[in-house]
Amino acid sequence: MSLIKSISGIRGTIGGVAGDGLNPLDIVKFTAAYATFIARTTKLPVRRIVVGRDARVSGEMVAHCVVGTLVGMGFDVVDLGLATTPTTELAVVWEEACGGIILTASHNPKQWNALKLLNERGEFLNAEEGNEVLRIAEAEDFVFADIENLGHIKVDNTSIKRHIDSVLSLDLVDVKAIKNARFSVAVDCVNSVGGIAIPALLEALGVQKITRLNCQPDGLFPHNPEPLPQHLTEISDLMKTGVADVGFVVDPDVDRLAIICENGDMFGEEYTLVAVADYVLRHTPGNTVSNLSSSRALRDVTLALGGQYRAAAVGEVNVVAKMKETAAVIGGEGNGGVIYPACHYGRDALVGIALFLTHLAKEKKTVSQLRATYPSYAMTKQRIDLTPAIDVDALLCAVKEKYSCYEVTDIDGVKIDFPDGWVHLRKSNTEPIIRVYAEAATTEQAEEKAAAVMAVINDMIK
Repeated sequence: MSLIKSISGIRGTIGGVAGDGLNPLDIVKFTAAYATFIARTTKLPVRRIVVGRDARVSGEMVAHCVVGTLVGMGFDVVDLGLATTPTTELAVVWEEACGGIILTASHNPKQWNALKLLNERGEFLNAEEGNEVLRIAEAEDFVFADIENLGHIKVDNTSIKRHIDSVLSLDLVDVKAIKNARFSVAVDCVNSVGGIAIPALLEALGVQKITRLNCQPDGLFPHNPEPLPQHLTEISDLMKTGVADVGFVVDPDVDRLAIICENGDMFGEEYTLVAVADYVLRHTPGNTVSNLSSSRALRDVTLALGGQYRAAAVGEVNVVAKMKETAAVIGGEGNGGVIYPACHYGRDALVGIALFLTHLAKEKKTVSQLRATYPSYAMTKQRIDLTPAIDVDALLCAVKEKYSCYEVTDIDGVKIDFPDGWVHLRKSNTEPIIRVYAEAATTEQAEEKAAAVMAVINDMIK
C-alpha cells in the first residue's frame, strides 16, 4: 500500500493499515488538519468548505469521511457530489467559502485517491501552507467541535451547469461560430466525471454530433487514465474511420485535455496549450507562462505575437504564481493543462475545449492542418536511477557548473537551454532518481541531447 504526503495534497492507495494507505483513519486526520489550518488562517467570517469528487469507486467512501470530519470540526460543507476539479475550484469562490477539498487522484489508477486542498480563492495551497497542514496532521494538533458547534451540510447538484455557463460567457468563446461550423466531436471521458461535464458542454456549444466513449461515470477506468498516446488507441482508431472532426480526451478529474486529429493522429498533449494560447494571444495580446518541462513551442508562438514568455517550476501552484507575477493572459502546463485567468486560475479542460473549438471554427482548418501551423518539436522523457547514498542536489549543482556556458535555469532542478533544444533534470521527491526531459526538432535529436547529459552524470557517479 502507498500513502504519499506532500504539499500537493494527500494521496494514496485505498486500504491497508493506518499510515500505510488512504484509509478512513488517515482521511480523518488530514481533513481535520486542513480544517484546523483554515480556521487559523482564513480572514473570511464564514466557516464553509466546498467538497467535490471525481467518479472513482472509492470516492463515495472518501467523501463520507471528509464531509463528516469537516462537520465534526465545526465547518459547514457544500457537497457538490460528482464535480470536476475546475468546477470545485470555481465553486469555492461562488459559495464565498474559506476553502475546498477535491477528492481525486487525477490520472492515477483506480486504486488511488487523494485529498487536494484549496484556499479561499479556489487555488491550491502553496508550499508553506501545505507544509503547515502536514505539521498539524503529524502532531494531531486539532480539536473537534462540541455538539453546539457542529457544522451543516448543503448538497449542490448545479455546479457543473454553472461551470458550463461560466465558460459560455467568456468573451473569446464564440458559440455562434462553433454552431455554424457543424462540428462532429468524439470524446473519451475514461468513465469519470467528464462523462457528465464534457457532453453537456459540447451540447451547450452547439456541436452537431457527439460520439461518446467511456462516458459512464462509474469509476471503472477502461484504460490507463493518464491521457498519453499509448493509452488512447481506442479513440485514435475511431477517429481513423472519419466519425468526427476532432477528438477530446480528459483525465478523471477533467483538468487535462488531449486532442486527437481527424485522421487519428495525436495533436500532442504539449500542443493543447500552444493552440489555445495562439487563439487567445491573437485577440488579447500579452504574456504566457508554462513550466520548465513544457514545449518551447509556446515560447515561439508567444514571441511571434509580441508577448513575453516565462517559465515556472513544475506544479500548478508555481505556474499560477508566475502568471500573476507577469500578468499572463494564458498559461498552463505541457500535459494538456490550460489555465485561463479570465475564467479562473486553475487547469480547466472545459475552458480548453471551448477556446479550441472557437479557434478551429474561425481558422476553418482541419485539426491536422492547424497542428501543422505550429513549430514542431519532439520531446523525450527518461530517468537515471541512483543509490540512496548519492547526494542528488550536489550532483545537480555539478551539472549546472559543467554547462554554465549555456543558459541554465535552476528554479526546479537544472534546465539547460541549448540553441536547438533543451534538457531538464528534476530530482524525484519520492525515490532516488533523476527525471530527464529533453526536447529538440526531432525525437532522435532530443534523445541525443538527453544521452549526452546523462553520460556526464553517469561519469560523475562512477
